[in-house]
Amino acid sequence: MTEKERLYKVLKGEKVDRKPCICPGGMMNMIVEDIMDIENVFWPMAHSDSEMMANLTLGMYKNGGFENFGVPFCMTVEAECMGADVYMGTKVTEPRVVKYPIESVSNWRELKQIDVNTARAKTVIDAIKILKEKNNDIPIVANLTGPVSLASSLMEPMTYYKELRKKKNEAHEFMDFVTDNLIEFGKAQLQAGADVLTISDPSGTGEILGAKTFNEFATPYLNKIIDNLKPYAQGGTIIHICGKLKSIYNELNDLHSDAISFDSITNAKQVVENVHGKIIMGNVSTFAIENGTEESLKNISNQCLNSGVDILSPACGIGVRSKLNNIKVLVECAKQYSN
Repeated sequence: MTEKERLYKVLKGEKVDRKPCICPGGMMNMIVEDIMDIENVFWPMAHSDSEMMANLTLGMYKNGGFENFGVPFCMTVEAECMGADVYMGTKVTEPRVVKYPIESVSNWRELKQIDVNTARAKTVIDAIKILKEKNNDIPIVANLTGPVSLASSLMEPMTYYKELRKKKNEAHEFMDFVTDNLIEFGKAQLQAGADVLTISDPSGTGEILGAKTFNEFATPYLNKIIDNLKPYAQGGTIIHICGKLKSIYNELNDLHSDAISFDSITNAKQVVENVHGKIIMGNVSTFAIENGTEESLKNISNQCLNSGVDILSPACGIGVRSKLNNIKVLVECAKQYSN
C-alpha cells in the first residue's frame, strides 16, 4: 500500500497492512531543526514562503520521518489574516500572536475576513499545490486552528471565556463568523490538493470549558466545519483536542470527524474504551520525543500501538529541538508492529 492508500483506508475503518504514522502539521507541527539543517531551509522565513514551506515538510518525509505532508507549521495563520499582529518567531520558536484585534466578542464585526488569495493563507495554499505536484502517493494534510482556539487568539483569552457565559448571544455570533472563515480557508486548502483535514483546538478542552460549555461552544462549531468540508476531504477528517478528556467522552462521541487525536496526558486505552465509532490517533508524548532515548520512545510507541490506537502520532506539536532519529523511531515502530 502507498502511504496515501493506507491512511485513506484507516480513516474509513477498513483493513490495512499495518498502522500508519503521521504528524498532521498546523498546531501539531512536525518540523525540527535537523530537517531545516539538512534541507537548508529555515524558520521563520519558511512560514511566509510557499516553496520553503513545501520543501520542509517534504524533507521530513524523504529523510525517514512521518508518512504525510502537513502545512503550515503553526496556528497563527488564520488569526493574522483576521487582524491579529503576529511575531514570526525564530529558527527554534514558533510564531505567536502578540496583539489581539478586538477586546470583546461584541466587536467581532471589526474583524477581517480571511482572504485565501493573499498573505500567509495564500502561502499555505500554494505550498499544498507544490506538494501535490511533487508526490501523489503521500497524503497531504490540510490544517485548521479550531474555532475556540482561533476565537481566543483574536481577543484576550480570559475575557473570551468569561464572555461565553456573560454575552452568550454575541459569543455565538462571533463563533459563527470565526467558523465561516475557517470553512473558507479549509475548503481552499482541500481544493488545492490536500487529502485529509485536521482541526486542532487546544484551547477548546474539557478542562477549560467544562462539558456543558464544550457542548455549546465547541461541538456545534467543530461539526459545522466537518459537515461543510467532508465532501472535499476525500481521505477523511481528524479532530485533535488537548488536555484530559475524561470529562467530555460523551461529547467526543458527538463529533462528526472520522478520527480523534489527543494529548499524552490522556490514557489511550481509556479513549479506545470510551469513544466509539471513531478512529483513534495518538498519542506519543512530545516531551519524550524531544528528551527521551530511542529505547524509551520505542517502548512508549509500542505501548500506544498495544493500547489500540489506529494511527500512531505525536500527542501534540513536536519541539523544534527534537532529534530526527527520535522521530524515525515512531515510524519504524509503526512499520514493524503487528496486531
